Amino acid sequence: MVGRLYLEHLSDADLAVLAAADDPIGARRRDPERIEALLDSPALFRRLFATPGRDPLLQGSPFLLFAVLVHRAARDLRQASFLEEWVGPRQRVPVFDVGGVREFGAHPLRRLFLAELLASYTRVASGSTWIKTSRGWRRRRFSELDPLRLVELAEQVSEADRPSVYRRLGDLSLFLSGIFPDYAGERLIAERERRRLELALGGAPDRERNERRDGIWLLEQLGRRAYRIAHRAADRGSGTSVLADVSEQFAAARRLLNFLTDRYLFPMRRQWFGAE
Repeated sequence: MVGRLYLEHLSDADLAVLAAADDPIGARRRDPERIEALLDSPALFRRLFATPGRDPLLQGSPFLLFAVLVHRAARDLRQASFLEEWVGPRQRVPVFDVGGVREFGAHPLRRLFLAELLASYTRVASGSTWIKTSRGWRRRRFSELDPLRLVELAEQVSEADRPSVYRRLGDLSLFLSGIFPDYAGERLIAERERRRLELALGGAPDRERNERRDGIWLLEQLGRRAYRIAHRAADRGSGTSVLADVSEQFAAARRLLNFLTDRYLFPMRRQWFGAE
């Protein structure tokens, strides 16, 4: 079932890359569940990422590359005894609690979810919308990379469209805290906007708010709530249950992306995303 979901994203060129790393393309089309095994293949990882000076994006789509990296990170976590935990900008400490992150990455739908999320941020949407203020209607620019603007947009769109905006707010919270944690923790949210985002959380415990109020904490709280809202409004099924998983285990998902970034993605982040 998961293999068929991967096939919806893979181009013919991607399938040709998979074919070169393993078996004939026709066999894979008849057996889509073979896709996951191929994405987990060390031979495919070496083909895409082991040649110095060659941009992997010249060989496959962003989705293919991120799917391979997510599988590689999940494979590495099986052997990891500790993780370098983000505790502040340019600060990491070893943490031996690996089980939750390892368990999150072991689930096929969660790996697919992370690959889709990362690929979606190689191109982002921006534009403008009309906001009703005390002084009347005003045009306000928005960007998918601005959490405050997405919060405002969710409050302005119709009830039918609101879940999709919250889904994207959850995606953004996970993307920024997972791939650009230093930027998210230190420079993303200005002090004047902090209270606005805290109010969007629907009320966080005062004690926790006082202990930790950096950008990562805010994004984790926003992401959990946004994914929870999106899941409640979605049609029930295996494809949407992952939203509930990420809402409940947001920190594990974020830590997995931190691990993937530190180990594999760091040199290519700005080139592939340009978000920092």
